Amino acid sequence: MKLIPAFAFSLLLTINFFLYAQPAPERPNIIFILADDLGYGDLGIYGQQLIQTPNIDQLGREGIIFTDFYAGAPVCSPSRSVLLTGLHTGHTTIRGNATIEGGIAGKKGKQTVYRANLLDTDYTIGNLLQDAGYTTALVGKWHVDGYDSLATPLHRGFDEFTGWLINQPETYASTYWPGKRYRNGELIAIEENASGSRNYYETHLCTDEAIDFLSRQQNTQQPFFLMVNYNNPHSPLDAPDHAIYKDKDWPEDMKIYAAMTHYLDQSVAKIKNHLIQNGLSENTLIIFCSDNGPRSEGTEQLTAVADFFDSNGDLRGYKRDLYEGGIRVPFIVWAPGITRHPNKNTTPAYFADIMPTLGEIAGASNAYQTDGISIYPAIKGSPQAKKRFLYWEFFERGFEQAVRYGKWKAIKRANKLALYDLEKDIAEQTDLAAKYPEVLEEINSYLANCRTESPFWPTKSIPIN
Repeated sequence: MKLIPAFAFSLLLTINFFLYAQPAPERPNIIFILADDLGYGDLGIYGQQLIQTPNIDQLGREGIIFTDFYAGAPVCSPSRSVLLTGLHTGHTTIRGNATIEGGIAGKKGKQTVYRANLLDTDYTIGNLLQDAGYTTALVGKWHVDGYDSLATPLHRGFDEFTGWLINQPETYASTYWPGKRYRNGELIAIEENASGSRNYYETHLCTDEAIDFLSRQQNTQQPFFLMVNYNNPHSPLDAPDHAIYKDKDWPEDMKIYAAMTHYLDQSVAKIKNHLIQNGLSENTLIIFCSDNGPRSEGTEQLTAVADFFDSNGDLRGYKRDLYEGGIRVPFIVWAPGITRHPNKNTTPAYFADIMPTLGEIAGASNAYQTDGISIYPAIKGSPQAKKRFLYWEFFERGFEQAVRYGKWKAIKRANKLALYDLEKDIAEQTDLAAKYPEVLEEINSYLANCRTESPFWPTKSIPIN
């Protein structure tokens, strides 16, 4: 037998010690900040000219800006369902704000509404990160509980939750001055807003709750995942004051909308600054985005506001549209511990990608179903992912479908497919379906097998427009 010389054996031991005895890299903390109905064009770094968003803009300049990122749906509940489950609207449980069949009845004002909720069989990003050893918390808007009191964040993968629920009308943040708050299973009175007072703006309440959670993680060894789901700038138009826009020669509605965005921007700065001041920034990753396009309702008032600010930028459509203006959203990743080159990334991606991305970041090993892929390599500056299909469906105006496939965007309604080349026609003005039958064939082949029927949104019950 050939003996290993003593010096070589010593070197081998040194190499083995270096490879196996070094501490594993610390997994980053993750903060996911979600705005509500903030348009693609509402931020300065995405082209906004009138509203100032210096703090979110700086987040993007220091991090990475995705130019072609999409929400899960053109309205709130299904978009969040996609985000939370990693399944697109052809597979996720919630595919609309209100059901077509089934669901649990509840009141929205004086109207009876039927809603679906995330089921206890739905595996969420909260569950994923809990299983990976993270402390998980959610602040603010949930909106996937429907009228089921046992479908709160505490029942779907989050260790802590402070915010408002659909099935608890007293907590509705749509007033922006809630009298009560759902806090870890209990209804807590917000004394500052008692008897209809307007002293504690919901946006500031969310930020304070987020910073309280972060303060309690200061000296723990366990990584954390925090979702901060703001209501701003969702209707109704409401802010404590006109902020920096009080002297603008603008209509009242425009001043309020700008102020709502201003307070959102300030809140992002407070969270970021807390991380920096308390030594958490180097190992924390912040994601900022919106849940769908602008204009909460298609009223004259809100349309005028969106058009005044060009909230959808150069894109066609608003919230509730499968055109780009309804689903393309700002998406920024700030991660001081990650090298990023270049600052902007044109990789098409969407909410279904969040679960596998967070799973890779957290080093999660458990298997789960997803329609997405991890975009963590893109965040770190690696080459773009290969061309793939991104998928949406929507039901409020009949059964509509949309796909993004490389440079191509297709929208199908009334069994007719329209095709757009987004590289040349980002405003989706020129239908090229007749010119590229081979592309339509690929897309139709994908659409034939990309979804499953939903008991709450059965296509057989939907009129063809």
